[in-house]
Parts: sequence; C-alpha cells; structure tokens
Amino acid sequence: MPNLASHISSVPASGIRRVFLLASELAAGGEDVISLVVGEPDVAVAPHIAEAAKRAWDRDDTNYTANAGIPELRTAIVEKLARENRLVVDTEQVWVTVGATQALDQAMHLTLSQGDEILVPDPGYTTFSMVPRMLDAVPVPYALRAEHGFQPSIDELDALVTPRTRAIVVNSPSNPLGTVFPESLLRELLSFARRHDLWVISDEVYEYFTWNEPHVSIATLDTDDRVFTAFSLSKTYAMTGVRVGYLVTPPGMAATMRTVQEATISCVNTPAQFAGVAAITGSQQAVADAREHYRANLALATALLDSRGIRYLRPRGTFYLWIDVSHASDGDVADWAERFLLEQRVAVAPGSAFGRSGEGWIRVCLAAPEKVLLEGLGRLPAGPLSTGALPTNLPQA
Repeated sequence: MPNLASHISSVPASGIRRVFLLASELAAGGEDVISLVVGEPDVAVAPHIAEAAKRAWDRDDTNYTANAGIPELRTAIVEKLARENRLVVDTEQVWVTVGATQALDQAMHLTLSQGDEILVPDPGYTTFSMVPRMLDAVPVPYALRAEHGFQPSIDELDALVTPRTRAIVVNSPSNPLGTVFPESLLRELLSFARRHDLWVISDEVYEYFTWNEPHVSIATLDTDDRVFTAFSLSKTYAMTGVRVGYLVTPPGMAATMRTVQEATISCVNTPAQFAGVAAITGSQQAVADAREHYRANLALATALLDSRGIRYLRPRGTFYLWIDVSHASDGDVADWAERFLLEQRVAVAPGSAFGRSGEGWIRVCLAAPEKVLLEGLGRLPAGPLSTGALPTNLPQA
C-alpha cells in the first residue's frame, strides 16, 4: 500500500488517552476502576439545554447551516463576550467549531506553514503539540517551572524565538496546571508577541472555573489584531460529547474563514448549535452549582493530600490538581501511572503526557463524586512529609 505523509509519524500519541483506554478495558472486564484521568464533568447537562437539542430534532431542524454557525448562536456568543469577557467583536469574527479542539486546529491552520515554529506551554495540553505536527510544523516547548510558579519567563521566551517562529499558545486557566495568568503577565506576553511579530493563540476553555482569581481574556488587551481565542461549551455546561466551541478571530478574516470552515467541517451539527444557544442564553444555575461542587472537591482533596504529605500545586482555576509523585515514580511517571492503574485500579494522567517538564507529576480531575475522588487520592503513595509536617504548596507568581 502507499505510504502515509512522512510527517504523520511525528505526531505524538496522547499519554492521557493511553491510560484512559486501559482503564476502559479494565472496566469493560468487570473491574472496579476509579477514573480521574480525563477532564469529564461529573454533572448532568442542564434540562433546558437538552430540551433545546431535542426540539431541533423533533422539528427536523437537521439541515446544513452557514459555515460560521446559526445566527442565533453567533449573536448569543457576541453578547456573551461583551458581557462576560469585556471583549467587543463583530459577528463575523465568531465561528462555531467542533469544540475548542477544532478552534485551535483552525487557528493553527491559518497561521502555520510547513516548517514554521510555534511556542507551546510545557506542561501544556496535548493538542498544542499534536496539531502543529499534523501540519508539518514544529511545536517548541516553553517551560513552566515550579520555581516560577509555573508561569512563563519572558526572557526564556525571547531566547526560543527563531526566524521560523510564527505564533505562541497561551493557556489561562491552564490545563493541566490550574494556573491563571494575571493581566500584567498577559500584557507582557502581548508585548513579547509584538516585538517578534507573532500570532497569539489563546485557549480559554476553563474561563468559568477560577478560584478567587479573575479571568482576563488576552484579546481584550490586543491593540494590533494578532489574537485568536478558542472557547468551548464542553466543560462549562457539561457538554463534552456535544462538541460545540467557537473561535474568535481578529477582524477581516470572514472570507478566509468561510473557505477554511467549508474545507474542514462545513458546519457544526444543527441540534447541537441550538443546544448551544440555550446554554449561553438560558439559566446559568447549573454552572454555578458545578463551580461550587468543584470548589468543595478541591478543598477536600487538598486537605487529604496535606494530611498525607503529598506535594501539589494549589490551582487558581480549572477542575484539576497537579500532584507531585516524584517520590514514587522513579523518573518515569508514564510507566508509574500504568502500574498504579493496574495495581490500585485508579486512573490518573501522567504529567509527562503534557510535556517533558511534567515528569514526576500527575494530573487528577476533581470532577468526580466526593467519595470516589477521596478514595482514589487515598490510594496515592504517601509523600516525603508523611511524618506529620504539612507540605509547602508551590509558589505562584
């Protein structure tokens, strides 16, 4: 048979999905597995959202829509951006996508050519490195280190720029870390991008889940139209499988976006778009309830880790915990996570799946029933401070 494109073999497999699939196989075989590995809300979709999708099916509203999405959804998004993000955009800048994953993919398709480089956070979500490889471009990791509060160093970013650098990915709130970038740092990142004439691709999927910290959309600080922003309804409204997100582009890209969208998906499925309208314009009580559920789980989880001497990064956003298991993982956290699943029947995401800087760490999803979460965390090996002293939580800038 013919060969696949040569660059496809360079696309890294997802270390998260590897553990998830192994856990699924164990569960299918009748094993009782605690799954804290994927970012899946454990709350139900709000009834008014499901009902909106059902009504679309019932009235046979299943035809093609405009490439950018139905007018009702785009208008709702424009109003939400102005109200919640303080971001004023024209409707032609809003493009409904198959989740934030496609939004990120579109932004990278628009900005990267073969051999181009894009700066991506390390640790950072796997898609940030996978998509450039799919385009035969080069993801260049920028390290987020504990000693810097897991926030980027502008000096280190400057040193990574080459004549081939075209863009930088910014992720706040961060998956997997839970860090939230203050406005001052976002301004520094924009100044860096201007200095090197780079595009900025901002992932703001967890915008609604911050803990005593304001979320700032970097596009609100942009003065020269270089920011693409990826948003999603998946985590906010417990709609991960519905696959509705949106990309906000700089102005003046409507004609190009119509072509790109037609070439990739044509449009997002129509009933899902009506569900999106209901999600954004309807009651937000379910979002508030989910936020409090995750906040309560965070408090319980960190108390348990403290009592067992296990070091972790206290998150300022998302529903994840970044936990240090280097005292047990022996330099290979991916192998340790698989053994931990096989021996303890608890699935967690190995930190190395998010980049080289994640070695020795794991990401745990807090979106779980309280009893399940505490049982899973309770099976982690006790930390080096287990004699009674509490761990020192890592600094944040």
